[in-house]
Amino acid sequence: MAAERPERTVSAWRPRVPGVVEAFHARFTEYAYPMHVHDAWTLLIVDDGAVRYDLDRHEHGTPHDTVTLLPPHVPHNGSPATSDGFRKRVLYLDGTHLGGDPAGDGPAGDGLIGAAVDRPDLRDPLLRRRVGQVHAALVRPGDELEAESRLTLVGERLRAHLRSRDAAAGTPRRDPVLARRLRELLDERVVEGIGLREAAGVLSAHPAHLVRAFSGAYGIAPHQYLMSRRVGRARRLLLEGAAPSAVAAATGFYDQAHLTRHFRKLVGVTPGRYRAGVR
Repeated sequence: MAAERPERTVSAWRPRVPGVVEAFHARFTEYAYPMHVHDAWTLLIVDDGAVRYDLDRHEHGTPHDTVTLLPPHVPHNGSPATSDGFRKRVLYLDGTHLGGDPAGDGPAGDGLIGAAVDRPDLRDPLLRRRVGQVHAALVRPGDELEAESRLTLVGERLRAHLRSRDAAAGTPRRDPVLARRLRELLDERVVEGIGLREAAGVLSAHPAHLVRAFSGAYGIAPHQYLMSRRVGRARRLLLEGAAPSAVAAATGFYDQAHLTRHFRKLVGVTPGRYRAGVR
């Protein structure tokens, strides 16, 4: 009987989200990484199994309820810690969400590198869930604003951990004027959309504060508000008899599948069924 071959399945891409150098999803049963370095921050979650690795001559592990943040330019390795291997999702980040560009020439997130070396594995259920939500958004074309918004909050929580602050402490400062200005900006850009970093530049605000101010004022995240506005426009066009494919293009969705996903989430049926029921 032939021996079962080790499994090596990978998926890698460059998302259209500021600060993300690469997204990498992999399933390995026996493969072991030798010592190596990255020029970007490595944000890792393990969905199945566990990974054992050495960082700065200390052994660490990544069970499924842990978020691991490996700093740039610090050697590490990696191998399965269970007989069934591991399945992981990784984001390679420049310094955008961690206070600098670790691969560049300017002041980097270097002040956080030492803390990440000392405490690379973070047991934080909320952070773990948020990182998973970023990955879920990244695999859906057209949901870049959601991924960027969620990643901004992930970066904020990571910085709190590395600076030895209580990541859950503090109440976000309310800013209804800023929230209203962002809503007006989103209303102006329903079809063409706007990235979080661009919006932050226009409104002279930090991206994380922008997301929190909007969510605190309206009870909905900026990306959810934008998608709601787009679905509202799509409904009106479908009532007028437009085809779903044309509606998707006219309302700012990436494609018809993108429209269908959000339309069904908010209306309960697909655009096609909605249009078929129009009287």
